[in-house]
Amino acid sequence: QLQLVESGGGLVQPGGSLRLACEASGFVLDYYTIAWFRQAPGKEREAVSCMPNNDGTTYYARSVKGRFTISRDSAKATVYLQMDSLKPEDTAVYYCAVDPVRYLVTQCIHQGLYNDWGQGIQVTVSS
Repeated sequence: QLQLVESGGGLVQPGGSLRLACEASGFVLDYYTIAWFRQAPGKEREAVSCMPNNDGTTYYARSVKGRFTISRDSAKATVYLQMDSLKPEDTAVYYCAVDPVRYLVTQCIHQGLYNDWGQGIQVTVSS
């Protein structure tokens, strides 16, 4: 019954911006830890950002800190990842993930904890 549908990916030039959206269905999003992961070709899947709850406590990978922002809109049951100042090294497939446990920010980077995942969406940064 639970579904996560991602949108907003595509091809952008270096320095550009994209906003990824992940719409949830079948549960109340505000009860869940939310996260974004990404996987580049030939690389392991890595945590980009995660947020255990809506109190502002947030993890960002060093490579994206200051450029990416995770957020949620409970009324729309949607998770967002705002990506600014994009670089070619940001090119990857991006996945949203949620879990009913409100993990500590030190725990939410571990992909094995998450019950539900989006389908993955391609982000390509190139001129």
